[in-house]
Amino acid sequence: MEAMEYTVILHWDEEYNGYWIEVPALPGCVSQGKSKEEALANIKEAIELHLECLEEDGEVIPKEESYRIAVAAK
Repeated sequence: MEAMEYTVILHWDEEYNGYWIEVPALPGCVSQGKSKEEALANIKEAIELHLECLEEDGEVIPKEESYRIAVAAK
């Protein structure tokens, strides 16, 4: 399998006192961690497993095309 890159979004969870993290291009692919580093390591593993399952099921592996848009803060 070729190397893929995906955008991940970290969210602070006050109740958990840590982070939960999602992959917008892979719906349902989420993880968490008490630190940013732990959350990032966990989501990497989750992405790998998610892609492996998609491949095993004969599903299309989503490729991400993203853009960053800058807007002025008020």
